[in-house]
Amino acid sequence: MFADEDLDSVRVESVWRKSQQGAQESRACQTPAVTTEHAGVQTGSKASRFTQTEPQEQMDPKRAFSDSGSDPPGLVDFLRRVEELLIRELEKNSRSHAFDGFRANWEERSQQVSHLHRLEHPGAQEQGLHVTAVSWSCTGSVIACAYGRTDDGDWTNQKSCVCLWNLDRRSLRPKQPDLVLDVPAAVTAVCCHPERPALIAGGLFNGDVVVWDTSRTQDPVLAQTGMSADSHREPVYQVFWVPLEKKGEFGVLSSSSGGGVLLWTVDPDQGRMVLVAAYAFVLQQVPHSGSLKVRGGSTVGVTATAVSPWDPDTFLVGSEGGLLLRCSFSSQTPAAVASEGRSVTPRAPAVFSFRPSGGPVHSVHCSPFHRNLFASAGTDGLVQVRSLLQADPLLSVRVSDSYVFQVQWSPSRPLVFAAATGPGEVQIFDLARKSLRPAATIQDGAPGRTATCLAFNGQNPRLLAAGRSDGSVGVWRLSSDLTEQRPAESLQLEQIANQVAE
Repeated sequence: MFADEDLDSVRVESVWRKSQQGAQESRACQTPAVTTEHAGVQTGSKASRFTQTEPQEQMDPKRAFSDSGSDPPGLVDFLRRVEELLIRELEKNSRSHAFDGFRANWEERSQQVSHLHRLEHPGAQEQGLHVTAVSWSCTGSVIACAYGRTDDGDWTNQKSCVCLWNLDRRSLRPKQPDLVLDVPAAVTAVCCHPERPALIAGGLFNGDVVVWDTSRTQDPVLAQTGMSADSHREPVYQVFWVPLEKKGEFGVLSSSSGGGVLLWTVDPDQGRMVLVAAYAFVLQQVPHSGSLKVRGGSTVGVTATAVSPWDPDTFLVGSEGGLLLRCSFSSQTPAAVASEGRSVTPRAPAVFSFRPSGGPVHSVHCSPFHRNLFASAGTDGLVQVRSLLQADPLLSVRVSDSYVFQVQWSPSRPLVFAAATGPGEVQIFDLARKSLRPAATIQDGAPGRTATCLAFNGQNPRLLAAGRSDGSVGVWRLSSDLTEQRPAESLQLEQIANQVAE
């Protein structure tokens, strides 16, 4: 039924492929040829300039003073004849102090006291804060103003500040400080470093002593005392930078109404102040004259301090009770106060007592032109010129019927001093005048605004700053008569110092 059979293959051509190949066509497209061009440009310029002076004849130093040349007749003989005398006089002048403190004044002379700036911090004024202290930087460009309270009341919890203005800035804004240092308590004292413009020392109402570094933008507090057994317990009324034994180093001297004067060094690594010396004042250990009545063993509240610029071992102290004392840093007498817990044993530094004032002493300042003279002022309205060698005052000047908050000698005129008064006036006196009336009176602001503090500019003696109880600081330019030293003025000051108190 079935059988194998081989059949031939059958091939069928594709009609579709041939139809498709026949329908294909070729087409071509081309853009116009791209035209390229090369172009170049080049300039060449040369300029030559030159100048030439006449050749200068080189003179042999050996022939500079020879007889040949155009020297006037006899000049060389004269110079040789007076050479020894001239050198001897020049050596004598190099040891003379005749021009000590003299400053050349290249500004135009002025006969008027002119007002330059009225600096204000609206935030401090809104809190009713007073300007308690002002201090110029060592460059004389920046003024630091401390804000606190000068009247009665418990202000320990009120925040305050220290404001800085750079008066050399073109964009000075009197109502906007260049820098504001916020402080947790009222600031009662401020002092700029004598060599480093960025450092400022301050004393607070709560007894703290703080050093700020204004070059530090994050945390300007470089060091502070904090609460310790060594710290002050009462308001710090004054702070000073004082030179230490090691050359170029300075410590901070602080005085408090609690009866202590403390000397601190700054430890920036630990951020704290290190106590190196402590001085305490007890009535029993105060040298006294017949007019001083000593009662009990109570401490002496220190309200004013001054460091002698002539003797690094001498400083002066004024008290709440009117005492004026000359003291020695090198005193080794232990103070009759409890010293438990303190790192340094307090010493009694008083070596001499002056005749007491009629009330609390607010200010003491040493003369920059005489080693034995200083001025004191207080609630009795008097400025008394005193000598370190006499108990009684040499001269008493009635400045005001009210308080005198600060007195300061001029840095350029030996016989001129300024005083800030309770009624708000700043009185400037010139002892070279026959009359003891003020040579100039500065009144800034509303009447009745107390002039709480003042400061001469050490670099520019023509500038005087005065702080007031309304929170403003006035900057004044003094007249030439009040700033330019006169002939024989130092001699007049010497005569005052040598006179015997009546």
